[in-house]
Amino acid sequence: MTYTHIRVDREGSLGIITVAREKALNALSSQVLAELSAAAFELENDVDVRVVALTGAGDKAFVAGADIGEMQEMSPRAAAGLSAMGNSVGRAIESSSKPWIAAVNGFALGGGCELALACDFIYASTNARLGQPEVKLGVIPGFGGTQRLSRRVGVAKARELVYTGDMIGAEEALRIGLVDKVVAPDQLMAAVRDIAARIAANGPLAVAECKRVIQVGQSITLDAALLLEQQSFAQLFDSADQKEGMAAFLGKRKAEFKGR
Repeated sequence: MTYTHIRVDREGSLGIITVAREKALNALSSQVLAELSAAAFELENDVDVRVVALTGAGDKAFVAGADIGEMQEMSPRAAAGLSAMGNSVGRAIESSSKPWIAAVNGFALGGGCELALACDFIYASTNARLGQPEVKLGVIPGFGGTQRLSRRVGVAKARELVYTGDMIGAEEALRIGLVDKVVAPDQLMAAVRDIAARIAANGPLAVAECKRVIQVGQSITLDAALLLEQQSFAQLFDSADQKEGMAAFLGKRKAEFKGR
């Protein structure tokens, strides 16, 4: 596809989506959200891509938030539509069979923080700044921030960040569990490529099932989640990847997974 406000690149098994509105600090307009949705669909259906990285152009912002200029005069109906678009992108990331890594290289505020929260991992540069400042604009997070943030850092800390609208640095975000790793700005994509390569070397069906079972398991009882894990474990024994993985282990060689 041809995109106007994002770029989609491929580096072997890694797909990289870059929000490319650098002059606007990569703000999320409705068009950007539509393009992100299309790109998520594109990479989900690319069998050669096993991991997706999401980042922003330049070194100032991952995504500085939603496009305030577009939102200022919105009616409640239009705002509901924008919220639905943002949530659709978040759900596409969460429900993807492939792990997503947010590479936060500057401001990740409002919709940008929410976009990162939908990813499996958040890697941040030391100059990253994260937060949910919507209350400073007289609204609340609309792309899943009130829910995903509390699930990631706990209800009390989520309340503090959402109620105050405060912005925090990378080290504080790491301390509270909002991000998974902090590196120097010039090492951010190298760190993302490293973990992506380690994930991509594993059985893609197994990785996809790990993601699905962990995600679903968070919203059901422990007994139901354990049963789901048991069923997924058993089903993978019907895959060529399981046969290859175990044969390679016993043969003391590197497995060649095909995703079948």
